[in-house]
Amino acid sequence: MSASSTPGHSRLTKAHKLSVAGVATLGAAALAFSLVPAGAAETQQAVTINAAPVAWTPSVQQHLGAQQAVANKLAKDTAAAKAKAAAAAKAERDKTAAASRSAVRTPVFANNLDGWIKEALFIMKREGIPGTYSGIHKNVMRESSGNPLAINKWDINAQNGIPSKGLLQVIYPTFKAYHVKGTKFDQYDPVANIVAACNYAADRYGSMDNVNSAY
Repeated sequence: MSASSTPGHSRLTKAHKLSVAGVATLGAAALAFSLVPAGAAETQQAVTINAAPVAWTPSVQQHLGAQQAVANKLAKDTAAAKAKAAAAAKAERDKTAAASRSAVRTPVFANNLDGWIKEALFIMKREGIPGTYSGIHKNVMRESSGNPLAINKWDINAQNGIPSKGLLQVIYPTFKAYHVKGTKFDQYDPVANIVAACNYAADRYGSMDNVNSAY
């Protein structure tokens, strides 16, 4: 019995067979494509891109280096400014504290002979210059009678143009040589005059207490 006469079978031409094979091939391809998860290609591409090393160009590196240098200098300048401000504040506090301590330690003296001698003794003690109240007082009374503006215009010193002045009748060269820092540079200033004279007497006689006549 020939194929063409077999009941229930369709005759497939060569062209039909090729078409069927093509459809089967496409179907297999479609099935294979459908088995790949959605977005897998994008994921693979993203992983590949992220894993690629970043290429820094010299210009970018120089720019970053310049920024870092500026940041470092700013931090250094800020630290230096803070340190300077802190040092200035500390110096001001120390100055204020020193002034306060000095004000507390320095007594107030009367503006008279008694006060001048006591203030002179206060300074002399600080400077290590010997002398006592009685030793200073007796010489002041002999030399000037307690007058801080006394001046000798007749002795040899006056004739030489350097008259003795002040409470203890000190000539200018002696006052200048034995003046004590912290007192006024004025022969007529009573405290400065006493301290300079006692400083001179200590150097020459051991103490103003040892002076009993013109010196």
